[in-house]
Amino acid sequence: MPKDAEIKPAPTPWGLVVMLGAMTAFAPMAIDMYLPSLPAIAQGLSASAGQAQATVAAFFAGMAIGQFIYGPASDRYGRRAPLLVGVVVYTAASVACALATSPEMLIAARFVQALGGCAGGVVARAIIRDKFDHTETARMLSLMMLIMGLAPILAPLLGGVILTIAGWRANFWVLAAFGVAVGAAVLLRLKESRSEATAAQARSESPLQAYAALFRQKRLIGYLLAGALNGATLFTYISASPGLLIGTYGISPQNFGWVFGLNAFGIIGANQVNRHLLRRRTPDQVLATASLVSAGLAALLALVAVTGWGGQWGVLGLLFILLASYGFMQGNTTAGALSVDPLRAGSVSALTGAASFAAGAVAASISAALHDATARPMALIMLVAIAGSAIALHTLALPSREKA
Repeated sequence: MPKDAEIKPAPTPWGLVVMLGAMTAFAPMAIDMYLPSLPAIAQGLSASAGQAQATVAAFFAGMAIGQFIYGPASDRYGRRAPLLVGVVVYTAASVACALATSPEMLIAARFVQALGGCAGGVVARAIIRDKFDHTETARMLSLMMLIMGLAPILAPLLGGVILTIAGWRANFWVLAAFGVAVGAAVLLRLKESRSEATAAQARSESPLQAYAALFRQKRLIGYLLAGALNGATLFTYISASPGLLIGTYGISPQNFGWVFGLNAFGIIGANQVNRHLLRRRTPDQVLATASLVSAGLAALLALVAVTGWGGQWGVLGLLFILLASYGFMQGNTTAGALSVDPLRAGSVSALTGAASFAAGAVAASISAALHDATARPMALIMLVAIAGSAIALHTLALPSREKA
C-alpha cells in the first residue's frame, strides 16, 4: 500500500479503552500477582508443590469453562448484565481465596474466581466488535494492551511487595478491591452496545446451536487455532517461569518480577508496533508474516535450549523476542475470528478466550510434567505450539480469506 494511502484512524476513545483494558486485566492480575507467593502459599497451607501449582491450573480451567457461559449470555441479555454477574463472582471468590484454610479450599476458590473473572475478557472483546470493523477491532485490541499489559508488569512487583509487607493472603484482598472498583465503573459508566440484530439472532437459537454454527466455519477454526496455539506459548512461560528463573537461573523472588515485567513490556511494545502497521496493512497481511517469523524464533529458542549455546542469557534473550511476537498475533487472530460472524460476537469471543486458556492449560500441564530443571521442556513445547499456530493460520484462515 503506498504511503499516501495510509489509513487515518478515528479519534481514540480513551475512556472506553481504559475501562475495557481494566475488565480484561482480571485474569493477568489474578495470575501474575500471586506467582511470587506460591512458595509462601505452599508453606502457609502445608501444601505440596503440586498442590500449589494446581491453583494455577484450576484458574486456567475456570477461565476456559466460564467463557462458554458468558459469550452466549452477552449476545442474548446484553453486555452489561453478564459482566456485572461475573464481577460479583470474581470479587466474592477473591475473598474466599484470602480466607482459605486448606489447599483444597484455595484450589476451589481459584476455580470460581476464574469463572467470574473470565466475563471481563469475553464481554470486552464483544463490545469492541460491536463498535468497530475488522481492522479497527485489531487496532483497538492492540491499544488495550497499553492498559491490560500493565498487569503482568506491575502485578508480580506489587505481589512481591505485598507478600513482604502483609503476607500472601493480602494479595487476594487487593484483587477483591480491584473487582469492586471495576464493577463500580461498569455499573456507572459502561453503556450497552449489543445491537438488536445480535439479540434477535441469539433469541432464535440455543447456545449449543450457536456454537455448532460457528464450528462449521473453516476460517473461524483457523483463527481460533492460530490464536490459541500461539497463546499457549505465553501460558507455558507463565507456568514455567518461577521454576526456571528462580529455581534454575537463581534469580531472586524480588528480581523475578522485574524479569517477568520486562517480557510483558516486550509484548506491549509489539502490540503498539502492530497498531501502527495496521494503518498500512490488513490484519491478515500482518499475520501471514508474523506467524512465520514466530515459528523461526521458536525453532532457534529450542535449538539454544537443547544445546546450551548462549547459556541462560541466550535463552532469556530469545524468549523475550519470541514472547514479543505474541503482540503481532493475538489481537489480529482475535479480530479475524470476530469478523467471521459479527452477529454472534459474544459466542465467538467466548471461543477465542476458551480456546486460548484450554491450550494454555494443556501446554502448562505438559511443561510441568516434563520439568527437568532446564529450559528444554518449555522451549520444545513452545516450538510445537507455534508451528501448529502457523499451520492452522495458513491452511484454514488465510486461504479462505483470499478466496472470499
